[in-house]
Amino acid sequence: MDLLKVLSEMPGAPGREELVREFIESKVKGLADEITTDAMGNLICRKKPAEGATDVQKVMIACHMDEIAFYVRLIDDKGFIRLHNAGGFDNRNLFARRVRIQTRDGEVIEGVMNPGGRPIHIAAPEDRTKIPKMAEFFVDTGLDKETVTAKIRPGDPVTLVQEFTELGEMVTGKCLDNRVACWVGVRLLERLQASDKYDIYVVFTVQEEVGLRGAITSGYAIEPDISIAIDTTLAVDTPGVPGEEQITELGKGVAIKILDGYTISNKALVDTFVDLAESEGITHQYEVLPMGGTDAGAMQRARAGSRAITLSVPTRYIHTVTEMVHKGDLRATLDLLTAYLSK
Repeated sequence: MDLLKVLSEMPGAPGREELVREFIESKVKGLADEITTDAMGNLICRKKPAEGATDVQKVMIACHMDEIAFYVRLIDDKGFIRLHNAGGFDNRNLFARRVRIQTRDGEVIEGVMNPGGRPIHIAAPEDRTKIPKMAEFFVDTGLDKETVTAKIRPGDPVTLVQEFTELGEMVTGKCLDNRVACWVGVRLLERLQASDKYDIYVVFTVQEEVGLRGAITSGYAIEPDISIAIDTTLAVDTPGVPGEEQITELGKGVAIKILDGYTISNKALVDTFVDLAESEGITHQYEVLPMGGTDAGAMQRARAGSRAITLSVPTRYIHTVTEMVHKGDLRATLDLLTAYLSK
């Protein structure tokens, strides 16, 4: 899990994925026939088909690099930093969080984030149960205003800080959505040989959390026949949630998506992946997600369209700094994708 630990702890706000991209590129160098970075910042790794192969189909595999994060919106007259969110946060989970600010000159400044208002000792009863709005949160760097304004400016990205930890067969950390997919993408390229059937593009995409933007442009350029998104999905197999609402369970394998809020998976692909998982003995489960979506929603609509599906890693506590996945589910996702592209 050393690779996933590094990926999880890296900062990569939407639109500022360069550190993640550079690290991944260093890991996949020599594993793909072509490696390019497009204007949006997508890292496109192509594995060409075997020489002499005919009737080849283009397969695009999207693994988004960005994480939900913030941008500096303004600095107030006391040097406190106000934020704009880039991605969907649950504000209940943003109290007393450590953050890192990437400045324009490359310096990293740490701070703590809290909502404005009175501490619980002197708060009114109604304020103690209030969920603050995003505009109420601020970052305290411990620096005076002059130092803050000299080093930090509006537009600097701000990411949450959390150590990656192994808990038995589980791992927990920040932005496992979607650094688990980046892990899958790197490990996949280590395994792949030239295919007789497929021209394979493993694309580490940008800005998924703010509208699938990197997949829109890279999908348009690649024009895939088959599109596969690798992403996380809800595993609400925890106290307080009825069993019929859990979506997926940890430890039950890769989730083969039937549909979500953006995409209805291609039936033939669903059937193929289910049959393959059964024949290969790969643990798997079905996923029906009422809301939300993945890069498959963009790739499916690229140019004249493509057959699309998502393979998901079940994840507890999504969009918090303590996201949790099962190592076996992660391996099952990689094994199923490898089997599909190798058959």
